[in-house]
Amino acid sequence: MKTDVVIVGAGPAGIFTAMEMIRKGSKKHIVIVEQGAPIEKRSCPKNKTGKCMNCKPFCHITTGFSGAGAFSDGKLSLSHEVGGDLPDLIGAETAQKTIDYTDKIYLEFGADTHVEGISDAEALKEIRKRAIKAGLKLVDCPIRHLGTEKAQGIYHAIEQYLLENGVEIFFGYSCRNIILENGVCLGIYAEKDGEQMEIRAAHTVVATGRRGAEWLESICAEHAITHQPGTVDIGVRVEVRNEIMEKVNKVLYEGKLIGYPKPFKNKVRTFCQNPGGFVSQENYDNGLAVVNGHSYKELKSENTNLAILCSHNFSYPFNQPIAYAQKVGELTNMLAENHILVQRFGDILDGKRTWQKELDQSNLHPSLPDAVAGDITAAMPYRAMTNIINFILAMDEVVPGFASSETLLYSPELKFYSNKVKMDTDFNTNVAGLHCLGDSSGWTRGLMMASVMGVLMGRKLAED
Repeated sequence: MKTDVVIVGAGPAGIFTAMEMIRKGSKKHIVIVEQGAPIEKRSCPKNKTGKCMNCKPFCHITTGFSGAGAFSDGKLSLSHEVGGDLPDLIGAETAQKTIDYTDKIYLEFGADTHVEGISDAEALKEIRKRAIKAGLKLVDCPIRHLGTEKAQGIYHAIEQYLLENGVEIFFGYSCRNIILENGVCLGIYAEKDGEQMEIRAAHTVVATGRRGAEWLESICAEHAITHQPGTVDIGVRVEVRNEIMEKVNKVLYEGKLIGYPKPFKNKVRTFCQNPGGFVSQENYDNGLAVVNGHSYKELKSENTNLAILCSHNFSYPFNQPIAYAQKVGELTNMLAENHILVQRFGDILDGKRTWQKELDQSNLHPSLPDAVAGDITAAMPYRAMTNIINFILAMDEVVPGFASSETLLYSPELKFYSNKVKMDTDFNTNVAGLHCLGDSSGWTRGLMMASVMGVLMGRKLAED
């Protein structure tokens, strides 16, 4: 078939590209190809079974309309300082203006008008003071919290808007490759249940998210799409009782802290804080089980969870950061029989594994009930583990009790960011007709900045 624009991936970057084209009055025909299901047909059986069923051919938590955004905690970071390196490409001022514009679109589709993290300036100063004393940098970022259950309704409304305005969405189709002739991208090859489909288009937009990072890396290598090795984040999901995080939760909702702990001084940061939230499991195509976290608007747990991530960069002689992180994850999965591994922080410091009976006796009970008690340090690289331990100890100066012996660490928490694709400010790659957006491009991290990149792409395509 032929179309004007084909978009690979119905995550935030892809759907906001299509939406902005419509809002700008473009009459171009748009096709979106999505491996997963419509949002109304996405469901996780774990809600009934109580344990991850490792669904095939894909995980409904990560795949389908709106990508991982529909089942995440749905936090929109409203500052250009958070969400990846896109401001380096387009400029901080443009990034912030587009965040403000995109935020209004989310409000139009039903996002909560309340913004977290802007209410108590004096308390914020006190937290920042403690962070500075601990050698950490506090990035205070206003947050609009959609909520896991509310996000699905918002994205369903967006899905219907696109369909009603003539966007064709092919669900259940995987993009196998791009069509490249004489150095020009002319569309994609897609497949569903063995049936091949060729979609030719003047513009091809690849927006496959973190889940599609490895696939895009292989496409870049095959077709000489200019890129450079990106960063991969390896870490843990930390869980404490709400009482420990009470002040930070109230003042900031999500406190983003960055440090460079000795002796290695790698960048270590907190990410995706979920007050009263739940630790969750996600599965990738290759069977890799990774840990994540989310929070609902209404349903609350007694715990707060957040990620602590250590950034790794590789260039020479090894330049495959995604493959490296996958190996770390596979080793951890092996120890937990393809589940998530959990360990108490005190047991790590004591050099022993954690046993289930010890979890049962603790004040803190895991919000991920099928996590397997064990020894994270048997799989986590020494450099990353040392960074994480020292960062947690620094966090304890900001949040007393954070480094409690009962604090839980879940592994593996991995963030796959594609090798960064080289593009100009209009998101043109060195292959004519090909554009790469969102987390798969290596330029963004998270819902808002991926949505922003889609908005800007939509404007360019509407003008073209």
